[in-house]
Amino acid sequence: MYVCKVTKNKTDMFSKDIYIARRKRLKEQTKTGKLLFIGNDDCGMNYEDNTYNFRQDSTFLYYFGINQPGLMGLIDIDEDKEYIFGDDATIDLIVWTGSLPKIAELAEKAGVKNTASLSEFRNKISKFDKKQVQYLPPYRAEHFLKLKEYLGYSKEEATINFNKNFIEAVANQRNIKSIEEIEEIERAVNVTVEMHQTAMRCARAGMTEAQVVAKVHEVAIAAGGSLSFPIIGTINGQFLHNHYHGNILKEGQLFLLDAGYETPLGYAGDMSSTFPVSEKFTDRQKEIYKIALNAHNAAIETAKPGVNFRNVHFKASEIIFNGLKAMGLTKGNTQDALENGAHAMFFPCGTGHLMGLDVHDMENLGEQIVGYNNVPKSKQFGLKSLRLGRPLEPGFITTIEPGIYFIPELIDYWQANKINADFINFNEVNKYRDFGGIRNEEDILITPTGNRVLGKPLAKSIEEVEAERKMAFH
Repeated sequence: MYVCKVTKNKTDMFSKDIYIARRKRLKEQTKTGKLLFIGNDDCGMNYEDNTYNFRQDSTFLYYFGINQPGLMGLIDIDEDKEYIFGDDATIDLIVWTGSLPKIAELAEKAGVKNTASLSEFRNKISKFDKKQVQYLPPYRAEHFLKLKEYLGYSKEEATINFNKNFIEAVANQRNIKSIEEIEEIERAVNVTVEMHQTAMRCARAGMTEAQVVAKVHEVAIAAGGSLSFPIIGTINGQFLHNHYHGNILKEGQLFLLDAGYETPLGYAGDMSSTFPVSEKFTDRQKEIYKIALNAHNAAIETAKPGVNFRNVHFKASEIIFNGLKAMGLTKGNTQDALENGAHAMFFPCGTGHLMGLDVHDMENLGEQIVGYNNVPKSKQFGLKSLRLGRPLEPGFITTIEPGIYFIPELIDYWQANKINADFINFNEVNKYRDFGGIRNEEDILITPTGNRVLGKPLAKSIEEVEAERKMAFH
């Protein structure tokens, strides 16, 4: 089985002028060399012809736009030529897949004039001084195999011989979203909102997590795209990336959904919501929910051009710590507590991350470059998980997703080892061992004067969430 999202009649791409302009800017930034773009291949799940859903490499999509397996891209700056290499479908393949476009037809839609087969690519690249060939960090086994085949690099060599200047040029370009990208991401966010609304309006006690997740997934498929990441839909929201869906929902529990839509062009939405399995929140749930929501709203208010996202993170952390202090769960000087990472007991992750063609945009290129602009990251528990720690710029799109999590294993570990005991009232915290976790998440665009929350509004206040939940019961 050959998976391809391209047909002779329809291709999910921007106009060719956009790809031409992107490559032109990249050439101006890198100035010299041969820029290699390794396209992704199909990958068998349990045998060769039964493949996972194909997903093209995002940087290949950014510069060439073609969502088809088995391609290689090359920009030869020195010769001022651009190429797409790939093999046209054989009649044996077409029998199974239907009519497929020629490589030259696809290349023309990306504004690329030069095409050739993969065997011709092998001949061409063998004539280059491989030190001139620049590539991005490999992240799939097939990338390492291709670098071995075409450039003779071992896995160890391929891991260190990528070009940092090439990475920085790509990262700086992709970080600033263009008008058409913002519009595409907003489409993704709008469908993502509908995915979350569906969960809020259908979840009931007695259902399994899987049944709710299935309804959410249906919205994405029906919209013509896919998921931007595997759905997190769980009554155990205290675990940050929990993909188990086998539990039965019960009255009095919280349900946390983290899900996003990916458009046919590959752009992501990413949102989280937390709602009661019952029709209304309990008073106990409301108290924690309000703190998390206050942190969320304050983070959005803080996110502006020139503000380091670390400051956005610490603003959210401060509100969480102070809110829990008012409840008696934390204690001591707040700034001292934040410096010592005491808030990470309840908030062991980051407030957000960049988003675009990847739900964690360009994470394969390295957080140190993409998210931190080469500034060293903290190694402190919690803070080391902050994926974005650089001044915000107009055109950045980032998530805002602070949360509060009561993780029994983490509580036990800190208590046994007296970690941040000066700032945490463990006796009170232990009363919340069975609480779970709360997270709200929205996607924002940094504008010249501040920010804008993308997409249709998603219920996030207690009143709004309970109004959505009412639909599931009446």
